[in-house]
Amino acid sequence: MTAPFSPDTLNSLRSELESKARKLFIDGEFVAAASGETFDVTDPATGETFASAASGAAEDIDRAVKAARAAFPKWAATPPATRADMLLKLASLIEREGERIALTETLDNGMPFMMAKFAGVMGAAGQLRYNAGWATKLAGETLTPSAPGEWHAFTLREPVGVVGSIVPWNFPFVMAVSKIAPALSAGCTVVLKPAEQTPLTAVILAELVQEAGFPAGVVNIVTGFGATAGAALAEHKDVDKISFTGSTSVGKSIVHASTGNLKRVSLELGGKSPVVIFADADLDKAIPAAAMGIFGNSGQVCAAGSRLFVHEAIADRVIEGIAERARSLKVGAGLAPGTEMGPLVSEKQLERVLGYIESGAGEGATVAAGGQRIDGEGYFVQPTVLTGTASGMKVVEEEIFGPVLCAMRFGDGEIDAIAEQANASEYGLSSAIWTRDISNALKLTKRLQAGTVRINGGAGVDPSLPLGGYKASGWGRENGRAGVEAYTELKAVTVAL
Repeated sequence: MTAPFSPDTLNSLRSELESKARKLFIDGEFVAAASGETFDVTDPATGETFASAASGAAEDIDRAVKAARAAFPKWAATPPATRADMLLKLASLIEREGERIALTETLDNGMPFMMAKFAGVMGAAGQLRYNAGWATKLAGETLTPSAPGEWHAFTLREPVGVVGSIVPWNFPFVMAVSKIAPALSAGCTVVLKPAEQTPLTAVILAELVQEAGFPAGVVNIVTGFGATAGAALAEHKDVDKISFTGSTSVGKSIVHASTGNLKRVSLELGGKSPVVIFADADLDKAIPAAAMGIFGNSGQVCAAGSRLFVHEAIADRVIEGIAERARSLKVGAGLAPGTEMGPLVSEKQLERVLGYIESGAGEGATVAAGGQRIDGEGYFVQPTVLTGTASGMKVVEEEIFGPVLCAMRFGDGEIDAIAEQANASEYGLSSAIWTRDISNALKLTKRLQAGTVRINGGAGVDPSLPLGGYKASGWGRENGRAGVEAYTELKAVTVAL
């Protein structure tokens, strides 16, 4: 099987990445960190350093925020159609550079190349095109007050201002674009802080933003560590809004940091998403979907279906089907032909996942498939299925962020009992239901505490569908109308006639 990319492009990319550190992008220019420091970037498939990036910190964040603040009035006043055209141009440039972006993403994050290309590159272009449409459609409304007299009353939607966007390492490129697209569409300026584990595609994004002709300061990108650059961005008193995707623990710290100027905060956080498979489900579809719902991107997905609730009448078949899929998955480097699951992003993440598997076994769970580190270089773990799990176990209660499924059985109980089990989590991000009985599906849907419910597959992440969670899974929604309106302030205007 031949690789689905050009070896010449890969070799050229490797040489480029090895030759010089990636720089910060501030006020339309590529600059070194004020400290002059850089940090190493590791290929999770080998554990070897292959690139470096500027280590931005508080001083660099301050420069970026000042640039964004200076650029804001003019960008906010830019005609909506012009903003839309620039987003569309950026989408086209991303597609043009798709192979280079996807290769960089795979080297940086470890995900299979085809996932990086389609979920990453094409997903990012789709986000830009969708949000470009909103630039010309954000509007207020006319209202009729009940106060005595005659009035003309209406609302205006105005851009919130300077936005600090902090993105995770699991889908670095598409998440970065998903943050900046609605903000730019609404007329905001942005300071983006990519995850320190995966900074490289954000620098390519900066190159394309510059080529697309965005005015200096509208988009600024500062690579660096969360404890320095990320914290400085969250605390900065001239940032009007923070949009963060990542762990719930860090989300809580961002809420605390935002209190200085009561900046607006959007949070898309962790999950422990339930998958419910009823006895009448189409198992030919449900089994592979449930398997890839936890093994896709090595389980490093906030909405991963990590808790399986399956009816006892079909439980053996379903669990064995998923376990067999786990055993047959081709696990390897993301650039290797035919790879279906890549490595975990880092040694730290590998140790975290293995620790949870050990904890589950220690609490009485049975390893039906996987459960071990894969020998050799890189941060690889076997896709894992645990049975005999129950509420109260760490593997059931806490987000693992790895390819570990906890399988549990249910009987012919009421919908309320199933919902109670599924909702027994501090999280409420996503969920899935498999059944041919649409009445049961909709009854359970109304009872699930989750921002997303997928019935018999449903749609994946789509720019038009609101994304966010209940409880500890976050605040607010991304995508759709709600996602772009989150970057606006609503102003009420009344005129006495």
